[in-house]
Amino acid sequence: MLQNSSANRGLSVGSSSRSRSRVSNGKALFVEADGRGPWGRRFRDVLAEIVSDLGGADRLSEGQRQLARRAATISIACEKIEGDAAAGAAIDLETYGKLTDRLGRTFQRLGLKREPRPVLTLREQLELEAEAEEEAD
Repeated sequence: MLQNSSANRGLSVGSSSRSRSRVSNGKALFVEADGRGPWGRRFRDVLAEIVSDLGGADRLSEGQRQLARRAATISIACEKIEGDAAAGAAIDLETYGKLTDRLGRTFQRLGLKREPRPVLTLREQLELEAEAEEEAD
């Protein structure tokens, strides 16, 4: 599950872990579903990637964890629609657009943004390779 979840931080309400839900204690992702199906596993994978992008579970507040869960849910809903589209089925573009927009807003609220990777020009790449060869000799 998520390491360093709220269960691993001090209990702010003073209740023992026995009186808290399995979700609150970090033992389960869902209250009722077991999460072992393909979409449950996909949810867990997407959530883990989002949490990793945010710096790890130990750095997130409960609010951020909740938003990360919502983002993972919206993400897999979009993936289901994309699978239908790829299979040639008609899809509801209105719903897909709303989900995509809400996902973007959720990521903005979480502070995630695209960080472009620096790209070298061909000249810069050749210069770096020449320098590496000179240092190796």
